[in-house]
This record gives sequence, structure tokens and C-alpha cells, in this order.
Amino acid sequence: MLILLPPSEGKTAPAAGSPVDLGSLSHRGLEAHRRRVGDALAKVSGQRNAMEALGVGASLSAEVERNRTVWDNPAAASSTVYTGVLYDAAGMADWDAATLDKARESVRIVSALWGAVSPADRIPAYRLSMGTSLGRLGGLATYWRKHLPAELDALADGGLVIDCRSASYVAAYRPADSPWVAVSVQRELNGKRAVVSHMAKHTRGLLAAHLVRDDARPQTAADLADAAAGMIGDALVDVALTPKAKGPDELTLVIAG
Repeated sequence: MLILLPPSEGKTAPAAGSPVDLGSLSHRGLEAHRRRVGDALAKVSGQRNAMEALGVGASLSAEVERNRTVWDNPAAASSTVYTGVLYDAAGMADWDAATLDKARESVRIVSALWGAVSPADRIPAYRLSMGTSLGRLGGLATYWRKHLPAELDALADGGLVIDCRSASYVAAYRPADSPWVAVSVQRELNGKRAVVSHMAKHTRGLLAAHLVRDDARPQTAADLADAAAGMIGDALVDVALTPKAKGPDELTLVIAG
């Protein structure tokens, strides 16, 4: 089982600690590629057009400035650096060492800067999205699409891949030799169903935590649907599994409004 998560846009910068050690991160095969992206990010973040190049507004100027010293900034477990709805729902910042050990084997956060990291990997805060075109490296989804498959396909090793990412991060890696299920969430209110971004992130976070903490190891999409139903309980009004000829099968969780 391999759970794929998106990073959060907002991140909590560690207040203290040693800088990131690229050699200690998961997937040593990505070390040189991470160095290239980080160096390009630091350079672009110091240019006059940095805000435009990174696609952010003036309110994030401090985060862009922090990118310039990304290699020197304090690092901490990515489970505490990534924040937001999905990570809060998963309670990831409070995962103990045993849970992080499980996550090290079964969870990857797909990142524009790091390629992919586990919740236990130590990283600094940064501001960079997968939709960015970064200097001579070009589009980051295209860049990482060249390097992630060898690492993540090997980690999945033919087991079920549970995909909780958004489209821009899916573009960076698509499993090749493993059963693949994309998790979507809808809210049902007054007989009508709709996608609500906040609820989707929240539910995916709950699912990820449930699968890791409870040692759930679904082998098939049907197993995953059963695991999700047991996790969400009375709030779940429907589970729909849709096989697809191309791309991932889709597991839709419908939550009462």
C-alpha cells in the first residue's frame, strides 16, 4: 500500500533546528534533483520578478524571501511543517514515533521542491507549487515526471496506490505497474451532491490517518472502500467505486452535509 498526498500550500516554519540534510531524506536517488530545484528556487526568489515567477501575491513576500535561504533554514519532520485542512484532519503533527515509522513505509507527500518525502523526513518550510515553471528547469511537473517513477514505482512494488492528490501533483507521477485508486469526496445536502474542497481535504486526511494508524493494508479498490466505510461511519452516506479503463479507478466518498 502506498498513500500519495499533496503538500499543503501553507507551511509552519520550524523555529529552530539544523538545516535539511538531503542525504538523509527518503529516496536518495532524488538527491541531485532536489539540489537543482532548491538552488533554482533560491535564485528565482531573489529576483525582482520573484512574486510573479512563483505565482504568489504580495502577502506572501516573507515566504518568498525565506526561499532564498532554503538550505540554511531550520528543518523539522514534514508531518509538522505541512499544515492545513488535510494535515489537521489527519492529526499528523501529533503522530508518535511508531506511527511515523509506519508512515515512512507507506505515505509519500509529492512535492514541487523535494519530489516526494515521507512524513518523517526533515525539511524546512518553503513556498513553491507544482504548477510553477522554475527558471531553466521549466515546468516542475514535467521535471519530476522524469525522476519520480523509478522511485515511487519501486516503493509501491505492485501494491495498491491510494491517491489523494490534486491534479497538478498527479501530473508529476502516475503509477505504472500497480493498481491505482483516486479518492474523491462529495457532500450530499438536501438531496444534492457537490464537491466541496474543504470537506474533500478533511476526509482524505481522515482516511490517510485511519489507514496508517490502524495498520489497514487494502489490497484492492474494494478493500479500500470497505476500510473507508468503517472509518467514516454514520457520516458516510454512500461509497461508489468506479473502475476506469485508463488512469486510476475512482473511489467516491459521499458525506452528509
